[in-house]
Amino acid sequence: MRLSPIISFYVARHFVLAFVFTLLGIIGVTLLFDSIELLRRLTSKADVGLSVVLEMAVLKMPQMMTTVLPFAVMLGAMIAFWRLTRTHELVVIRAVGVSAWQFLAPVLLVVFLFGLFNLFAINPLAASMYREYERMEDSLQMRMDNPLTFSSGGLWMREATGDGGQAVIHALDVHQREGRLFMRQVSVLAMGKGGGFASRYEAASGAIHDRVLTLADVWVLKAGEPSRHVAEIHQPTALSLSKIQEKFSSPASLSFWDLPGFIRFFESAGFSAHRHLLHWHSLLASPLLLCAMVCVAAVFSLNPNIRKGGLLFRVISGVAVGFSFYFFTRITYALGLSNTLPVFLAAWSPVAVTLLMSLAVLLHQEDG
Repeated sequence: MRLSPIISFYVARHFVLAFVFTLLGIIGVTLLFDSIELLRRLTSKADVGLSVVLEMAVLKMPQMMTTVLPFAVMLGAMIAFWRLTRTHELVVIRAVGVSAWQFLAPVLLVVFLFGLFNLFAINPLAASMYREYERMEDSLQMRMDNPLTFSSGGLWMREATGDGGQAVIHALDVHQREGRLFMRQVSVLAMGKGGGFASRYEAASGAIHDRVLTLADVWVLKAGEPSRHVAEIHQPTALSLSKIQEKFSSPASLSFWDLPGFIRFFESAGFSAHRHLLHWHSLLASPLLLCAMVCVAAVFSLNPNIRKGGLLFRVISGVAVGFSFYFFTRITYALGLSNTLPVFLAAWSPVAVTLLMSLAVLLHQEDG
């Protein structure tokens, strides 16, 4: 029997309402705890008010939403299915010959379309907001590492100097070879402890090796002194090739659309874009992961006979299985980051395992 459009819309509407309220609830709790954590980290900043904390929490919220989205889908589906079971509507729908697959079809379609919308529209917005959040972290000196940015405009680096000031380094073009970072058209702007201008170097080329910054063909500009030309300058730096590669723009701050170009540009400079490639594949797999979580919810909630009881056990079991799949995803992701697993396997195997196992159980419940 073919499921009627009216029933499909009715089932989908129940799921959408349950999903939206579940997602808003989880986001609210996450926002609260994130605000508390930011307040704790900013207790030493006397000039930072509550408005700054709330602004940072809101900027980080879309990225956090991406993390909790699979759980919201699973819990929303379980709530919708249980509600239909409790009111005996699911019993009536199944009694007229509707299979579990026909019943799940509208929900899976809605989830898959939302997954695509999240990938193509929400993700770029979340990445843009997360970049602003990281910029605020850097301005408030909440991160202890060296902020780095790598884009089509070249490489930007910032580090603390020995006198309590900061130095900003910009290179128009970079590439690494034999453990050295080679740069072209290098600018170094040094600022004093109070943030005022101290000196500036304009070099035709430069290199970083063994924590030493070497500049060649340099023009030196210092406050109150005439500019002068120097053949070569060597100065110590806290930067190293491994640190630069490790601390480049986080994958979360790059949108789905920007990641392929960034990966190509990153690799053309001789660096490994393994972390960003894994993140891109994980984003590609996310719509199917959401569908898999609907199937997991169906395993623990598509039980028309509510007289059997065991509702609490099913709730706990469903949540436990959801968290188990989440930890499995984190483990495979960590193995992918360490190059123990290939990128494709690390990103797609959790989705495949979750989907196939839940489908197998549903087949057993439906036809077994």
